[in-house]
Amino acid sequence: MHMSAAVTVREVHNIDHVALDQLAEILIAVVARGASVGFLPPLRRDEADHYWRGVLKPGVILLVAERDGRIVGTAQLELAMRANSQHRAEVNKVLVHPDCQRQGIGRKLMTAIEEVAHRERRTLLHLDTREGDPSNDVYRALGWVEAGRIPKWARSAAGTLEATVFYFKELQ
Repeated sequence: MHMSAAVTVREVHNIDHVALDQLAEILIAVVARGASVGFLPPLRRDEADHYWRGVLKPGVILLVAERDGRIVGTAQLELAMRANSQHRAEVNKVLVHPDCQRQGIGRKLMTAIEEVAHRERRTLLHLDTREGDPSNDVYRALGWVEAGRIPKWARSAAGTLEATVFYFKELQ
């Protein structure tokens, strides 16, 4: 995939067959590369399809980044729904196809997530990511603050238990 075409980000309200294929491809590819996103390799296509078919539920906003009409990245904002937590949301599954990483797509998705959060009147966002992953640098560069680390949080593709880092960001 090439860098020349512009990347656009949009909200998705329905996952059709084309989007399902492209989202499943991204999930399978990032898991195969060792991303800590809840799955272990090899991720079967039916498992990826099942995951994406269940994503769109009340309180979850799905964004996709597209280049040349093809989905190259995605991110989710999960709105806290309880009465005492309606000011916050969790950022989940920020995924960029391995062929398109390090091209600013993750940053573009994170900027869009913040815009959606603002629209939804959310003033506090949180997320977690594996300790040592390049995503840590991206989040810090975008103004996210480390809240803490938990050791042995998730099993890696190699079978080891690895730490996760929790971040938050207050929005104006």
